[in-house]
Amino acid sequence: MTALQRIAKELEDLADNPPDYCSAGPVGNDLFHCQATIMGPRNSPYEGGLFDVAIDFPKDYPFKPPRISFKTPIYHINIDVDGDICLDILGSEWSPAISLSKVLLMIVALLNEPNPDDPLRWEAFQEYKNGKESYDRTAQMWTFMYARN
Repeated sequence: MTALQRIAKELEDLADNPPDYCSAGPVGNDLFHCQATIMGPRNSPYEGGLFDVAIDFPKDYPFKPPRISFKTPIYHINIDVDGDICLDILGSEWSPAISLSKVLLMIVALLNEPNPDDPLRWEAFQEYKNGKESYDRTAQMWTFMYARN
């Protein structure tokens, strides 16, 4: 199966059986460049927000992970100011067995449960470490400012 066939199959599967809080599709006719929308999960500081996420597949997908980044500003200890995500399955723990659907579910899980052992945004990490309530308020404020429709 070529990269293009694999991406087409995964996008078809996503359309038929979308994961909770997510949708995805190609940008124009280029299947190697997609966009996802992630809805802020319930009972998280991101609840009520809609976050645009860029997905760029390499030509040798699925042997290399897609590059995924938030386009909507988000305040999160594992997502930097450029939208890059610190998630091991997008790097060293990538496997061709992982689908885009699973990656999107892991990103939603990261929104629910930040990983303080691997922060990307130092000031957010400091706030999280010093008081999760304050961190959650800041994340809610960012969600209100940037991710509301």
